[in-house]
Amino acid sequence: MAPPPPIRIGGGGGERNDFPGEVEMSLMEHLEELRRRVLRSLLALLLGAAVCLAGVKPLVKLLEMPADGIRFLQLAPGEFLFVSLKVAGYAGLILALPYILYEGLSFVLPGLTRRERALVAPAVAGSALLFAAGLAFAWWALVPAALRFLVSYGADVVEPSWSIERYLDFVLLLMVATALAFQLPVLQLLLGALGLVRARRMLAAWRWVVVLAALGGAVLTPSTDPVTMLLLTGAISGLYLVGVGLVAFTEQLRPSGAD
Repeated sequence: MAPPPPIRIGGGGGERNDFPGEVEMSLMEHLEELRRRVLRSLLALLLGAAVCLAGVKPLVKLLEMPADGIRFLQLAPGEFLFVSLKVAGYAGLILALPYILYEGLSFVLPGLTRRERALVAPAVAGSALLFAAGLAFAWWALVPAALRFLVSYGADVVEPSWSIERYLDFVLLLMVATALAFQLPVLQLLLGALGLVRARRMLAAWRWVVVLAALGGAVLTPSTDPVTMLLLTGAISGLYLVGVGLVAFTEQLRPSGAD
């Protein structure tokens, strides 16, 4: 049986070469490169988690700061150990994320045209910045607002003593969900740059966006308090309008007559 033909990662030659990173690889070589990059990314994740595990107690204390005055309990043997591993895993992922993005881009970029490269690089940079902004927004706004509501509700009836595992699950899930929700403008920008959506049409659908943002806020929020859901709904709606503005900007830059 003859071996499969080589896969060209990039374009052909000529004066007008749209593929600046021309590489020819067989299918097995392509899969082997993917395997190496995935393994290196997993190794970076494990190293980041190990580094964070070495200093996990300061990280846990940092995450406990919004719940000032709350008494945390370990309700089962080894609960704090599993919580430490979970916190280290989340923090290690954030720490290793730039390298993981680098490996992904190094694998994808040789097969992209110059126009696609010019689109992907700013999108990845913007995605990283928005991810960090989502974490910061959740930390400074959503988590304190949710905790104030949850503590004040029924404070005259029960004394708040929380499981450390349940509390950190709440905080970590809320922060990660908010960071993912903050990727909406990047998705809109990519769709707009590819000509799949138009700014005017997106703006006309703002009523549906508010409804979907409310549903998204209810789904992404790990608690059931209305304060957190309203804040996240407002943030998603605002990010959608930012994405509409970015799409309108790309439409202004597009040459007249282009699709």
